[in-house]
Amino acid sequence: MEFYQFDPRIEEAARRAQQKAAPAFGRIEEIEAHNTAKVLRAFSDQRVSESHFAGSTGYGYGDRGREVLDAVYAQVFGAEDALVRHHFVSGTHALSTALFGVLRPGDVLLSLTGSPYDTMEEVIGLRGEGAGSLRDFGIRYDQVDLTAQGRPDLAAIEQKAAGCRMAYIQRSRGYSLRPSLSVEEIGRMIQAVRRANPDAIVMVDNCYGEFVEKLEPTQVGANLIAGSLIKNPGGGIAKTGGYIAGDRELIELCAYRLTTVGCGKEVGCTLGESRGMFLGFFFAPSVAASAVKTAVFGAALFEELGFGTLPRALEARTDIIQSVLLGNRERLLSFCRGIQKGAPVDSFVTPEAWDMPGYDSQVVMAAGAFTGGASIELSADAPLREPYAVWMQGGLTYPSGRLGVMLAAQSMLEDGLLEL
Repeated sequence: MEFYQFDPRIEEAARRAQQKAAPAFGRIEEIEAHNTAKVLRAFSDQRVSESHFAGSTGYGYGDRGREVLDAVYAQVFGAEDALVRHHFVSGTHALSTALFGVLRPGDVLLSLTGSPYDTMEEVIGLRGEGAGSLRDFGIRYDQVDLTAQGRPDLAAIEQKAAGCRMAYIQRSRGYSLRPSLSVEEIGRMIQAVRRANPDAIVMVDNCYGEFVEKLEPTQVGANLIAGSLIKNPGGGIAKTGGYIAGDRELIELCAYRLTTVGCGKEVGCTLGESRGMFLGFFFAPSVAASAVKTAVFGAALFEELGFGTLPRALEARTDIIQSVLLGNRERLLSFCRGIQKGAPVDSFVTPEAWDMPGYDSQVVMAAGAFTGGASIELSADAPLREPYAVWMQGGLTYPSGRLGVMLAAQSMLEDGLLEL
């Protein structure tokens, strides 16, 4: 390759991987076209105008751009209402706002997908000092473990759901090797909850899953979904933010938690961020498709090189994340160094493991991004613990994502950690 000095054996493995991935790419492009049409229709129906890109200051009363962006998200996700704000500092913040907005002392939060993602453990009160966690406010927690195959246990869900106020589903897998959940599976889980408890609120952590399938969880019965704008729905353009979408009365409670009771969605200036959030959402179906293609190619290449992957290259995708089972610390760190070399920003930086807040072990993150921490941009991260798997995600464009994956393999080869 003209601009990078790849070992010919890496190039040949990449060629075979590209051929292997071709059938999956056709499916991805069909989903991309469907979701692009869905987003374009919402922009048209909600009469998006250049005037909606103007920012407001102060209290932000009467900010039409803010209101129309909420309506666009709600229509695309098949929800009654949405709360889309740059004020959300992360996906965890959006999820936390929804939980604290809806739950009350004495309520039971029931996780249907086993233990939650690391950063949610302290929000719930499962780890840490618990200074202001849900547990501190008298909200109880219970969970339904996944089956030995990593699938939802529908019988156990139906048994436990009777006593909960909220059933919580994590669509993606966090730092685990279980399969992520399809929207169809989420629909079956919701049906199991409804059979036992028709009044339960079902909330889905939708991070990493937006636009990977044709439907979203709110379209199969979820009352609330939440996610981050520096993941899929921001399209690599939104500089920060998050969203919550779902039932109107629940969105109002979430807005009360984000701002103040009584003001809710009526306040919150946009400070010139609206254009980026609109534009990012418009690009999101195509950017998500590029990320999924990168994941499929990554799986195919590392399968060619003899490594285990989850999901396998040709399996159906339900999020943008690809796990590669590297087996030891040295390979994991070398893989991340290669991904970093493929970044458009900070390609010269060497990723180092560190004690990252919110995690219970050291974490290494390769992420050279235009937006700090944006995992819709090509990145790879992992806790430094068994089984030494790396979680890769993102790729604003497929050609650049492909190069990043090849550089990860090249790094391992040059470090003497790859046998060809």
